[in-house]
Amino acid sequence: MKDSTIALLSLFSIFFFPVSWATSASTSVQDNFMQCLDNASNAQIEFHTPNNSSFATVLQSYKRNRRFDTPTTPKPAVVVTAAHESDVQATVVCAKKVGIELRIRSGGHDYEGVSYVSQVPFVILDMSNLRSIEIDIENGTAWFQAGAILGEIYYAIAKKSKYHAFPAGVCPGLGAGGHISGGGYGNMLRKYGVATDHVIDAQIVDAKGQILNRKTMGDDLFWALRGGGASSFGVILSWKVKLVRVPDIVTVFKVNRTLEQGATDIVAQWIQVVDKLPNEMFMRVWLKTVNGSHVGEKTIQALFVGMFLGRGKELVELMNNRLPKFGLQQSDAIEMSWIESVVFWADKPLGTPIEVLLERATKPGIFLKRKSDFVKEPISNAGLEAIWKTMIELEDVAMLWNPYGGVMNKISENKTAFPHRAGNIFKIQYATNWMDERIEASNLYLNKTRTLFEFMTPYVSKNPREAFLNYRDLDIGTSSNDDYEEAKVYGIKYFKGNFDRLVRVKTNVDPDNFFRNEQSIPTLPSSKP
Repeated sequence: MKDSTIALLSLFSIFFFPVSWATSASTSVQDNFMQCLDNASNAQIEFHTPNNSSFATVLQSYKRNRRFDTPTTPKPAVVVTAAHESDVQATVVCAKKVGIELRIRSGGHDYEGVSYVSQVPFVILDMSNLRSIEIDIENGTAWFQAGAILGEIYYAIAKKSKYHAFPAGVCPGLGAGGHISGGGYGNMLRKYGVATDHVIDAQIVDAKGQILNRKTMGDDLFWALRGGGASSFGVILSWKVKLVRVPDIVTVFKVNRTLEQGATDIVAQWIQVVDKLPNEMFMRVWLKTVNGSHVGEKTIQALFVGMFLGRGKELVELMNNRLPKFGLQQSDAIEMSWIESVVFWADKPLGTPIEVLLERATKPGIFLKRKSDFVKEPISNAGLEAIWKTMIELEDVAMLWNPYGGVMNKISENKTAFPHRAGNIFKIQYATNWMDERIEASNLYLNKTRTLFEFMTPYVSKNPREAFLNYRDLDIGTSSNDDYEEAKVYGIKYFKGNFDRLVRVKTNVDPDNFFRNEQSIPTLPSSKP
């Protein structure tokens, strides 16, 4: 993970020494791009075009949303599967040279497919083979490449120490590149903050094809990469992070309560205390519509999933004191190691070997839509009952309520580009999944999700109605042609007061707006000719 010593002469020659193919009107952009790759590197860069038998498999391997895996979904001209840092450099230089849009994919979890779909001719740079991980327990740090998934990182840490961890997401299949650059919310944020708070160095390929680290990129770009979405500024190659300490035993639980079992009162009490619990405590609520106790009846199920960085007896005492309506029993509290808790949070059966964390999905599984909100004021029982009524009417839209508080209240909104800090009780993820392939079905479920989102307006943040970048949602705004005013609509929701600083950084490091997508950071209007 040291600074690259790769010579850039062949890359720079692409810019400064024109070749015959670049001016041939009969040669396609795709052919120009592929020839450029051949000229840019001494080694063979692996790429796949629609003419290759491998194309469909490679394209699908890191698509996580079947909404963007249909016969009408736009396909890339080329998928480059980078095996070396120089492959990334060459891909950036060549895509910029021939004028084709670049989409960067690590784990493929972008909820709107932005990392692997575009409405204009484009190339996918697939980072999944850049997955090296180095753990330094003596110094409490780790270097890992953008294509490493969280499960692999957690596994590598646990193999070196049972007292160290990294506070990132609970989905082991998430790619490190995008997850951390968008913030990286996880189940230890109340104790340690989000993943991006622990980044101490990074390597990125900029729009000139240069590899920069923290020292050479400067403070502003390093700030922007941590929560501002790195794909607006370059291609993340790797992160260096500070690890955190965990006890040898943590305690988890997973308990269901329906409306008939008092879920409304329990959720109301949860709202009152969840952001004030000890920092070692994390407790989320997953709300969904299920069948009731009578035929044809629907009800709401609240699934409470929690983790305590400590022993089970202490947890039960804490919960019965602070959340007595919940009624946590000693039998509900399951003690295990931190790495075993990672498997638990991945919704695997108890006793599943931790090697499951190394598994990578190979094709899209479901159609899905996600949205986000932040709640800053308690919701009354009457409000909860109105929410339940709407959820039951819609039937198919779930919500995950994820707690805030703890150290998040002590970290300033502008320490990194990730702004969602103090003042939040919990964050909402709206989640709708379906398997019906018909476009009518997609429209139905999308509309249901949007209906619940609109209904929740009185209960969530305002001016702006904040949103979480890692829960990408194109409904909240898109921009075209590097339009600042269009971008500001979603930019303020994702980044609040940090948006304008991100725009200034973008203008400085990528004035031509090469790294762009439907929700990227724009350049300053005054910088345009």
